[in-house]
Amino acid sequence: MSQAAGTAQRRIAVCEPYLGGREAEYVLDCLKTNRISSAGTYLTEFERAFARYCGAAEGIGTTSGTTALHVALAARGLGPGDEIIMPAFTIAATVFAALYVGATPVLVDVEPDTWTLRVDQVAARIGPRTRAVMPVHMYGHPCDMDPLTELARRHGLWLVEDAAEVHGAEYKGKKCGGLADAACFSFYANKIISTGEGGMVVTNDRALAERCRSLKNLGFNRERRFLHDAVGFNYRMTNLQAAIGLAQLERLDEYVERRRAHARRYNELLRDVAGVTLPVERPWARNVYWMYGILVDETFGCTRDELRAALAERGVDTRTFFIPMHEQPVFHGRGLFAGESYPTASDIGRRGLYLPSSTGLTDDEIGYVVDALRDVQATARG
Repeated sequence: MSQAAGTAQRRIAVCEPYLGGREAEYVLDCLKTNRISSAGTYLTEFERAFARYCGAAEGIGTTSGTTALHVALAARGLGPGDEIIMPAFTIAATVFAALYVGATPVLVDVEPDTWTLRVDQVAARIGPRTRAVMPVHMYGHPCDMDPLTELARRHGLWLVEDAAEVHGAEYKGKKCGGLADAACFSFYANKIISTGEGGMVVTNDRALAERCRSLKNLGFNRERRFLHDAVGFNYRMTNLQAAIGLAQLERLDEYVERRRAHARRYNELLRDVAGVTLPVERPWARNVYWMYGILVDETFGCTRDELRAALAERGVDTRTFFIPMHEQPVFHGRGLFAGESYPTASDIGRRGLYLPSSTGLTDDEIGYVVDALRDVQATARG
C-alpha cells in the first residue's frame, strides 16, 4: 500500500493564494496613510501596470471578475434585444453578466482538447440581433482568437475576452487581455494573482474605459460630485486590494513559470495512467494552467466522482469541472437553453476534475497526489 492509501496523513488544497512578495509592506503603507478605500496610488498604479502587462492602454479595477464583465457590457451599451455569443462550457458569471444588462446569451460548443469556444460554430449563431462575442479562455489555455477576430470584424461585432483564468497566458506571443476590444479578469483568491476579491477591465478604447470608470462609481459626473450621468454601480476596488495586487503582479511571471513547471511534472507522472486525458497546449498557445484539469473515462476503473471521493479520503482536494450552462435549471426557468445540446461541453462537464494547482505546490506534493490517484485506480481495479 502506498503512502497515499488509507487514512489521510496530509491535506493538499486544490488551490491556495501564494503571497510571497511585498503584500504586507504595501498593505501596511495603506494603513499608515489611511488610504484604505477606493482612492490611492496603489489602485492607480495597479490598474496602469496590469493593463500595460496585458498590452492594453487602460485598466479599470472592480470588485470581482463578474462585475468587470457586467460593467464592460453596460459601458458598451449592450441591453435588451441584443445577443451575445459565448461558450456553453464556462462558469455562470459569463451568462449572468449578459442577463444583468438584459441581453440574451447564445451558446456554442467547445473544443474537446482546449475546452474553449469552438470558433467554427460561431458563424452559424450570428443573427440580426447579435452584437458581441465573448470567448472564455479556459483553465489557463487561450481561445483561438485570430479566426474569431476576423469573424467579429466582418460582422461588426464587439469582441470581449473573459480572461478570468489566464493571467500571463499568451496567444501567438501576445498576452491574453490584449487580444480583443476589451477583456475582463478576476483576482479571486484562487487566481494566479489575487487581491482576495477583485477584477479588472482592460482595453485600448479610452471612451469605453471612461464609461467603465463612471459606471463602476455610481455614474458620478466627472465635473460635479453627486450629479449622476447614469444609473451606475458600486463596483470600486479598494486601495488595500490593489496594494496586494500590485505586489502579486511584480511576481506574476515567476508564478506563471511555477504553474507551468507543475503541469510538466504532472504530465510526466500521469502520462501512462489509463483512462486519464491530460490538458493540452496548442502550438500557438502559452498555457498558464490556472487549474490542472484532467478528464476521467470508464477505462480508469471508477467514475470521476468516485475518484474525487477516494482522493478526498487520502487528503487530496479536487474540484469538478463547471456544469455547462445549458444544463443549469436556473436558466431553463428563464426560458434559456432548454432542449439545446452541446455534446462536448456535457462530456467534459461530466468527466472533468482539476487536481491541486496552487502556485506554491511542491514536487513532493505533486508526487503524493499522483500516488494517491494511482492507488485509487489500483484499488478500483482490484
